[in-house]
Amino acid sequence: MIASIIHLGRLLLAWLGCYLFLCILLNETVFHPLERDPGGWFAVGALLLGTWVASGVFSHIRRVRLVAGVVNGGTLSNRQRRQIEIPFEAGEAFDLIDAAIRELPGIEIVDSARDSLQVRAKVARIDPYGGHGRNQGEGQVASWALDRFGTHRNQILATVTPNGDDAGSVTLICEPEPAAWTDLFLVDHGTNLENAEAVVRAVTRRVAERRRGEAAQVRQTATEKELTVAKLNLLHAQVEPHFLYNTLASAQVLTRTDPARADEMLGNLIQYLRHSLPRTEDAPSTIGEELERARAYLDILKIRMGPRLQLQIDVPEPLRGVLFPTMMLQTLVENAIKHGLEPKPGGGTVWILARQVDSAVAVTVADDGRGFTAEGGGTGVGLRNVRERLRLAYGNAASFSIVANFPNGVAATITVPNAVNGTTTLSGAVKAAGAYHD
Repeated sequence: MIASIIHLGRLLLAWLGCYLFLCILLNETVFHPLERDPGGWFAVGALLLGTWVASGVFSHIRRVRLVAGVVNGGTLSNRQRRQIEIPFEAGEAFDLIDAAIRELPGIEIVDSARDSLQVRAKVARIDPYGGHGRNQGEGQVASWALDRFGTHRNQILATVTPNGDDAGSVTLICEPEPAAWTDLFLVDHGTNLENAEAVVRAVTRRVAERRRGEAAQVRQTATEKELTVAKLNLLHAQVEPHFLYNTLASAQVLTRTDPARADEMLGNLIQYLRHSLPRTEDAPSTIGEELERARAYLDILKIRMGPRLQLQIDVPEPLRGVLFPTMMLQTLVENAIKHGLEPKPGGGTVWILARQVDSAVAVTVADDGRGFTAEGGGTGVGLRNVRERLRLAYGNAASFSIVANFPNGVAATITVPNAVNGTTTLSGAVKAAGAYHD
């Protein structure tokens, strides 16, 4: 209430002051020649002027109350300023504010400069009490008359200030086109208040949409990861018990015929199981640890297959500390045995090689078994899981290839970044990959 009275009093004083000044200037040319008392004319003119100004100000106050819900010095002002914090880097914040301003109703001119992070715009000023015909009320007539001295456009200036690498601060100014001194005589009927609130709402809505999109993407990624984990766990549950039962059955037979070999087989089985326990730490495995697991597995099979299985390992000692996803080497070794050497009558050899290639390490498992034959192929689930896990763990920084080995067999190669003891940062997916088996 006090703010409304002050606002009305300020405008009345400004207009009546101008009226008094004009009356003084015109006194000699208008009132004196007519030889009439100018006091009466002055009082009548002042009353009419005060009524006219009060009608326009009253309409302005009522509209501000409708728009803002509260009337105070800030909402009654013709010039509105807002400070908007946007949780995106300055370029993205500029795009948001630029799009929000361009979608304002009545927008006429938009001049945006991305390098200077500024947007200037001209907006047609609406006439909230506009209308045509005989039924215009007295307040509408007064507002129309007051507006004739003003302007038909408002203007907007938005400046984005970088606030760190991941945030931008927007200074938004909405004001009439004329200079600030005209605010002593004119009102904007809350149009600049509406523009400022509209831009703030548009930016808030766009930020919320962006956050919802990011949250949906995170949920989708988490769902895909859970599905991958479930598939890998299912594969592990199908393969490992089969190998375990066969090994124990073979050891049971050897305890009666060859106790020494049975003891060797059980020792290799213990070594294999020790490296196959679920990992409790976040870091992935290493080439050396995976090689020990694969070696224990192959030593067990050498006892079962006898001279039909030969093994050659060439992994330089410096490369054994390179980080490597858990159970991937084991998957390649199992495929070489199951689909390459076991079906071959004379058996064959498995090679495990590791080489430094620029800033990456290539690990190859090769065999001279049956190769790519219709009878020797499996379902491909294990190799698809290898590709998927590499994609989740390293993105484009890792690769997987499988080719024919000369003269017989298959060679499968996994290439990963050369990261030793965590010196290269891996994605969160590779950490998760170390917590389960294929």
